[in-house]
Amino acid sequence: MKDFKLSTHIKFIIPSLIGIFLFIIPVSTEEGLTIPIAFFANWVQALLSSQLSAIMMVIIVFTAVFTLIAKFGGEQTFSKTPFFHQLFHTSVFWTITRVLAAIFAVMVFFRLGPEAIHGPNTGQLLLDSLLHVLFAVFLFAGLFLPLLTNFGLLEFFGTMMQKVMRPLFKLPGRSSIDAIASWIGDGTIGVLLTSKQYEEGFYTKREAAVIGTTFSIVSITFSLVVLDTVDLGEMFAPFYLTIVVAGLVAALIMPRIPPLSRKADTYVNESSEQIDESLPKGYNVLTYGYKNALERAKKENSVYKFFKEGGQNILDMWMGVAPIVMAFGLIALIIAEYTPFFQWLGAPFIPFLELLQIPYAQEASETVLIGFADMFLPSILGASIESELTRFVIAALSVTQLIYMSEVGGLLLGSKIPVTFLDLIIIFLLRTIITLPVIALMAHLIF
Repeated sequence: MKDFKLSTHIKFIIPSLIGIFLFIIPVSTEEGLTIPIAFFANWVQALLSSQLSAIMMVIIVFTAVFTLIAKFGGEQTFSKTPFFHQLFHTSVFWTITRVLAAIFAVMVFFRLGPEAIHGPNTGQLLLDSLLHVLFAVFLFAGLFLPLLTNFGLLEFFGTMMQKVMRPLFKLPGRSSIDAIASWIGDGTIGVLLTSKQYEEGFYTKREAAVIGTTFSIVSITFSLVVLDTVDLGEMFAPFYLTIVVAGLVAALIMPRIPPLSRKADTYVNESSEQIDESLPKGYNVLTYGYKNALERAKKENSVYKFFKEGGQNILDMWMGVAPIVMAFGLIALIIAEYTPFFQWLGAPFIPFLELLQIPYAQEASETVLIGFADMFLPSILGASIESELTRFVIAALSVTQLIYMSEVGGLLLGSKIPVTFLDLIIIFLLRTIITLPVIALMAHLIF
């Protein structure tokens, strides 16, 4: 380590500690435990609560307008600014999606058209609630994300965790940071972090797909809200233990079966050369991890570059992701609210739930697959069921299913992570089938 200046050591240690504090360390607030990023996000939401719906509508409309300008203006449009060129030049499918999202956002904001679009459980739930959360989380997570990615922290932990992550989950060690940031912080942060790492060539297509759909875990904060919705707030410890156990079982199985196991082990530029994770002679995991971290930190020497990258992260999330969430999330919520579609889908689960000895199996079956639209829907529908055990199972399942279109599912589709809509449907179903027996077993032990 003598080859590195003191300033390089400081450049790794200080930003990394700040990043760990902001994204990972829980702090106590009046609402309970949360991470500083979430605290700042909640503060901004409270500060701008009356303006955020209008702000998000404007962002989504601007995105659609500039995407149309790029589509009809040809490849030369925005060519002088590579970031905006990449942001607004999309396929026909995503162009239509952004235009549809803009139409939806305007209709919801001004309460135009049928109530199915702008009702309190559909459009208003998205534009006046969930998109507020995304605006605030993206603002701070995007700005400060380089603290986790650019100053050596991933290299340091990645080297130390490779002997755990590779044999258990078939993933590189650095993915452990994605998992921790999601679990303690927010699943949206995990998706963003994974997408950026994939784009920069640190994850293969398979690794990015596995991490994004398996480790972008619902945060402690969200879990508390879900538990309160089913009136079991006092049972947080056994509830979260159940989520951890079920989540780990799913994480062990999912990377080993299709569709995730069939994703190509090639990087974003199609090269198939794996990143070398072996230890050179004379190093142990700690010293080699520290050396790799210093090598990465040494490359960072511009405050302007830090804030420029943070600003681009924010715009990329606001304009790349919010329209996807608005379009797909609203369609899914309308189907859930106004049709028996999810009840029909849940019917085959009645015998399965009865086999697992879950009381009120028929009522519970209606909540099993509706979580694909939005994570809170199962708990909202299941809150009136008399059995505490059943409400516990419904709440835990909604958290471990992970793929819900109003947020994480929409984020995954809007990101560069190589998963399709069909992939997400299959992964959601597999996670449901894998985690439901585990949750039921834990519930019977607890109650």
